[in-house]
Amino acid sequence: MPDALTVLIAAAEEEAPTYDVAFVPPEWILVLLGFTMVLTFMTLIMTKRLTPMVALILVPTAFGLFAGAGLGLGDMILDSIGTMAPTAALLMFAIMFFGIMIDVGLFDPLIRMITRLLGDDPAKVVLGTAILAGAVSLDGDGSTTFIITTSAMLPIYLRLGMSPVVLTCVAGLMNGTLNIVPWGGPTVRAATALGLQPTDIFVPMLPALGAGLLVALGFAWLLGLGERRRLGALDPDARLTGADGGALTNVPRIFRGAELKPGARASLRTGNLVVVAGGRAPVAAGSVDPADTAMADTMLDPARPTLRPRLIWFNLLLTVAVMVLLVIDILPLPYVFMVGAGIALLVNFRGVKEQASEIVAHAPSIVGVVSMVIAAGVLVGVLSGTGMVDAMATWITTVLPPALGPFLAPITGLLSIPFTFFMSNDAFYFGILPVLAQSAANFGIDPVEMARASITGQPVHLQSPLVPAILLLVSLAGVNLGDHHRKVLWRAAIVSLVMLGIGIVSGAVPFFVAQ
Repeated sequence: MPDALTVLIAAAEEEAPTYDVAFVPPEWILVLLGFTMVLTFMTLIMTKRLTPMVALILVPTAFGLFAGAGLGLGDMILDSIGTMAPTAALLMFAIMFFGIMIDVGLFDPLIRMITRLLGDDPAKVVLGTAILAGAVSLDGDGSTTFIITTSAMLPIYLRLGMSPVVLTCVAGLMNGTLNIVPWGGPTVRAATALGLQPTDIFVPMLPALGAGLLVALGFAWLLGLGERRRLGALDPDARLTGADGGALTNVPRIFRGAELKPGARASLRTGNLVVVAGGRAPVAAGSVDPADTAMADTMLDPARPTLRPRLIWFNLLLTVAVMVLLVIDILPLPYVFMVGAGIALLVNFRGVKEQASEIVAHAPSIVGVVSMVIAAGVLVGVLSGTGMVDAMATWITTVLPPALGPFLAPITGLLSIPFTFFMSNDAFYFGILPVLAQSAANFGIDPVEMARASITGQPVHLQSPLVPAILLLVSLAGVNLGDHHRKVLWRAAIVSLVMLGIGIVSGAVPFFVAQ
C-alpha cells in the first residue's frame, strides 16, 4: 500500500499544472481560506444575498486573490472551465432534446397515467416522485434521472400548486442514496484508489442501502403530508369523502376533476399560476420561482401548437435510442444529445423559423444551467489551482489523534459527509481516502472496510453545487439552490448517518478494531 500510494501521489504531482502565482501562503492559511470560502458561498446563496451564479464567480475570485493566485488566477479558472465544457454541452443539448419531446407531447400519456395512478393527493404524488427518481437512478446517471423525473412530475406539481422544492428535495435524496451502486462514480473511484473490486465494496453495503432508501421514502411521505396540509388550508371547508363516506383529512376538493365544470382543464400561465378554467378559483403556486420554467410552460395545454401526435412513435423510438446509447456508453454523451436534438428538430419542425422558435423557447433553462456549470468552474479552479484542496486533505489526516486510530472506519464515514460536499469525488477518493486507508491499515482495518465507510456520504455529496446534475435539477424545476439546500441537506445527512449506522451494525464497516 505505501508503494502504491507513493506512485499515485507522484503521478498526481507530475500531471498537476503549475501557475504563475504571486506568492504561496502557508498550508494552514490555505486550509482556513478553503473552508471559509465554501462556508461563505453556502451562506450567501442560502440567505439569498447572491444568486448561485454570481456567488460561484465572485466568492472564489476574492478568496483566490487572498490565497496569492495573482495573475495566475485566470489560467486556473480557464483550465477548470475547459474540463467543465463537455458537461455544459451535455446539459445544454439534453435540456433541448427533452424540452422538444415535452413540447411535441411524448410525455403526455405518461403524465396522464401517473395522474390516474396517484390521483391528485399531494402525499401520493411526492411518494410517486421518490419511486420514479429511485427507479431511474439505477442507471447511475444523475442528469438523466433529474431530466426524466422533472419532465414527468413538475407539471403535476404546478397544476396542484405544490412546491417544486419538494420535488428537487425528494429527487436529490433518492439519487444520492442510490449513487453508491457499483456502476456509479464513488464506488468505482474508491475501488480504483485502493486496488479493490467494486462488488466487494457494494454487496456488503446492501442492508445499508436498503435502510437509506427506506428513510428517504419516509422523508418523501412526510413531505407529501406537509404539502397536503398546506394546500388543504386553501379550501378548508371542502373535503373529499372516502369510499366509506368519511372525510379524507386535509385533501381539498379543488384537486379533483369532479369539482370542475364540464370542459374545465388546468393550464399554466406566465408567472407560474395554475388556473383551473371554469373551476372554483385559481390556485397560485406561490412557492414557485416567478421566472417561467421553460421545461414545463406548455406541458398542460392539450391543444398546444407544438403537439405532433402522428410522430409519437418516432419520437419514442428516438428517445429510447438516445437512452440506450447513454447506458452502453459507446459515444460521448454530449454528442449523443447533440445528434438527438438535431434529429428531433428536423423531423418535428420542418421550417427554419419553427426550429429557431423551438430553440429560443428553451433558452431560459439552457442559459440558467449552463451558466451555473461554467461558473462552478471558477470555484473548482480556485480550490485546486491554489492548493486549497490538497491542504484541506492533508490537514484532516494530520489532526486526527492517534487514539482515534481504531475508530478510523466510522470516522471516515463521518468525514465523507462534509468533505464530499465541499470537494469533488475525485479529490476525496483519490486524495484523502488512500491516506486514511494507509493509516487505518496500521490499526488492522482492511482497505475494503474503509472504502465502504467512505461511500456513505453520497446522499449529501449529490446536493453539492460542484455536482453539475444538481444544478440541472434546480434549473429545470425553477428552484433557488439555497431553498433546495435548506430543505434537503439535513435530511440527506440523516440518510448518510443511517447508512453508516446500518453498515456498522451489519458488520460491513467496523466500529472499533482492537489492538
